[in-house]
Amino acid sequence: MAGRILKLCDSLLTLFLALILIVFGAYAAYALWDNHQVYAEAENVQDALLKIKPVIDAEGDGGASFEELLAINEDVCGWITLDNTEIDYPIVQGENILSYINTDVYGNTVLSGSIFLDPTNNKDFQDAYCLIYGHHMNGHLMFGDLDLYEDEDFFAENTTGTLILPDRSYRLEIFACLLVVSSEDAIFSPSQWADDVSGLLEFAEASATYLHEETIAALREDENPQVLGLSTCSTEFTDARTVILARMVPYSQG
Repeated sequence: MAGRILKLCDSLLTLFLALILIVFGAYAAYALWDNHQVYAEAENVQDALLKIKPVIDAEGDGGASFEELLAINEDVCGWITLDNTEIDYPIVQGENILSYINTDVYGNTVLSGSIFLDPTNNKDFQDAYCLIYGHHMNGHLMFGDLDLYEDEDFFAENTTGTLILPDRSYRLEIFACLLVVSSEDAIFSPSQWADDVSGLLEFAEASATYLHEETIAALREDENPQVLGLSTCSTEFTDARTVILARMVPYSQG
């Protein structure tokens, strides 16, 4: 009798373990599928938006037509491109920092979110320092390519980009790559540099992993210097953020 009970218990334990393995296997399969869906959605959204990307006018001194983008979402305020990366997206601005964390340009709830302007910045990018955010994603999606600038050679050889706005456009000259904590006030409180970026430049010189001193010198000579910051998550340490800083040069300046 005791033997039969032990045999039954053994069978039940085996069945239980088998069920656990099946459940874990199903969960792992779902997680992989779900992860694939997240990246597929982000890629599909980018492909669709690239078809209506604004183009700078022939003279290069004005903005571009944002009519199609604004018809999709009136929160669109610009378009960011960094050369030799896959960063090529519209920029939106929501009511608060969470508005577009998990919402795409179409208003759909997606984990990839959008590239968005800090809500404390002026929507017209007239501030001396403007900050935009994007999720770090694999497959060169969203701001996943910002970590390319953590490579010294890539940083040295790739310094250009474009910021297109409805009424004007800027050439971007990347001058700093930083690794900071998410609470770093010098980076993540852009309103303090709304009129004067001298303190921000001093912070960059003291804290940057890599730096282009000549671009900082040019900023200090500008009559109305402007800096664009781009931030994304990093796995280097807890609450780490990779931040790229770029000089904004109006296209009308050639």
